[in-house]
Amino acid sequence: MSKSVGTASHNIMAKSKSTLHWRDYYEMTKPKVVMLLLLTALVGMCLASETWISWKILLAGLTGIGFLSSAAAVINHVVDRNIDAQMARTSNRPLPKGKVSPQRALAFAGVLTVVGYVILELWVNRLTALLTLASLVGYAFVYTMYLKRATPQNIVIGGLAGAAPPLLGWTAVTNDIHAHALLLVLIIFIWTPPHFWALAIHREKDYARAQIPMLPCTHGIEFTKTSILLYTVLLTLICVLPYLIGMTGVIYLFGSSALNAGFLYYAWKLKFASDEHTAMKTFKFSIIHLMVLFVVLLADHYMRFTF
Repeated sequence: MSKSVGTASHNIMAKSKSTLHWRDYYEMTKPKVVMLLLLTALVGMCLASETWISWKILLAGLTGIGFLSSAAAVINHVVDRNIDAQMARTSNRPLPKGKVSPQRALAFAGVLTVVGYVILELWVNRLTALLTLASLVGYAFVYTMYLKRATPQNIVIGGLAGAAPPLLGWTAVTNDIHAHALLLVLIIFIWTPPHFWALAIHREKDYARAQIPMLPCTHGIEFTKTSILLYTVLLTLICVLPYLIGMTGVIYLFGSSALNAGFLYYAWKLKFASDEHTAMKTFKFSIIHLMVLFVVLLADHYMRFTF
């Protein structure tokens, strides 16, 4: 009896360790970030066509883009593991905790990269495969390895890689780069600095301790608050362009205007009436802003397409 109980206990523990191991690899892919990227890629796909998207292109495109985005996230974990260990927000990640070795993480990233690229190359098109690979290089190597440590404008310049998914979705359907897709990229590109700088203000001491030249550390929190407000004003203006050029209709105009008014409220409050929670609230709202903005783009497109 005791032997069978001991064997059962051992099996349960082994299963628990296996599950934890799987979760560690999953965590390194930054699934919440990748899901937001895939939402913008999906909207890019849908806006690229006036007809329904082929399920094969939809599935292969999102899978390939998702795999390469996940690979970039894993490489980011490997490169930043020493920095992550010094920051409260990231100290429990798998690599700083020693749950996954850098070698295994890089092997995992390599598999994701190869599989993701092959899927895009074989079942989507080469343009999308190459652009997605370029985005991986831009984020995982140019931003993470160099820009993040080199300049307080790191997130501005490096944000281009994270802004690419709508273009990738568009090219997956059309095999062509269109001005409308580039406008979607521009929206995310302008959205990224106020989104990330709000988090950087909240975690300013962490970044200072890790010696990362984020804007609040190099230019001060008040300067960063002003920059967030100005970028949010610019974002509001940029978000009107899809309606002005006839890319979208009134559903998008009203929806984006309401979302931008909310973002402006938080940016204004952060600059002129902030408390210890305002920066994090601004950061969280910015995520909702982008997510709902692209859902509104999708709703506007299909409402116009249907009626």
